[in-house]
Amino acid sequence: MLLHIIARGKIGRTSEAELVDRYLKRISWPTRVSELPDRGGSLPEAASNAVSVVLDERGQALSSSAFARKLEGWRDTGRREARFLIGAADGHDEGLREKADLLYSFGPATWPHMLARAMLAEQLFRATSILANHPYHREG
Repeated sequence: MLLHIIARGKIGRTSEAELVDRYLKRISWPTRVSELPDRGGSLPEAASNAVSVVLDERGQALSSSAFARKLEGWRDTGRREARFLIGAADGHDEGLREKADLLYSFGPATWPHMLARAMLAEQLFRATSILANHPYHREG
């Protein structure tokens, strides 16, 4: 299953970009990052049977293990792509939120969208590590 981060804004050559790259290179699953302008622009074409995850502070906060189980379930039911949408400073429009298969939150705090990208990359690495029984994740 392709893990596809679709983010508003250009990350450029920043320390956050280095973190994103570091974690994505460690993931054994195929990954892709697409950047959109802060406003406007079209979402990249989705693979058939894709799942849509919208990062939103009002979404569901999941433990790393629970997040891994979500990925596992989607993969095992034949989903070809998991799309993770990160909004710009003003978040997502209501239509996109309503169409999401999951509204996912890193908690009630507001995070800078560039940092959220790095946090998502780390959680994707952690989740795939959990599913591979890799020792990176330590429970409790």
